[in-house]
Amino acid sequence: MDKSRFSLYRADGRQRVWRRVGERFADVNVVDQVAHGGGGVMVWAGVCYGQRTQVHFIDGILNAQRYRDEILRAIVVPFIHDHHLMLQHDNARPHVARICIQFLEAENIPVLAWPAHSPDMSPIKHVWDALDRRIRQCVPVPANIQQLRTAIEEEWTNIPQATINNLINSMRRRCVALREANGGHTRY
Repeated sequence: MDKSRFSLYRADGRQRVWRRVGERFADVNVVDQVAHGGGGVMVWAGVCYGQRTQVHFIDGILNAQRYRDEILRAIVVPFIHDHHLMLQHDNARPHVARICIQFLEAENIPVLAWPAHSPDMSPIKHVWDALDRRIRQCVPVPANIQQLRTAIEEEWTNIPQATINNLINSMRRRCVALREANGGHTRY
């Protein structure tokens, strides 16, 4: 269970262009960009083998109290109790805040201990990547925040559960690779 940010436009990459003398501002060499990705949305969701939660949009900053009230109490606790699961979330500040730890203990929610600095070992990080690729392939590509939200909801439900299950099944291999690399980089 995790959150991710989706932007309307990718603003984090550079493009390099080889150009001839005198072509500096030729239309073919100019790429229009939108500052800060043109806006975006923060999304929270959870996955497990055979199931997933609905996506939940987070407006503003997600602090520990909001995480407890809007995510844990409203979504996580019922989902975990219904499916008899253990919670895996990363070590983000809201997740490890005292009020959240105490809340989970009071609700008898088991939490998987998670090593620091290992977000790529979580299957949902790879699900977010798959969701982002699906959104970028939408025709037409979302042009405003509402279209982006709609695309996220639609594409989230369109991700095959088999894809999620395969990512979860890969966890043993990922953990072995991480251990063999002494916590260093792996091909995953």
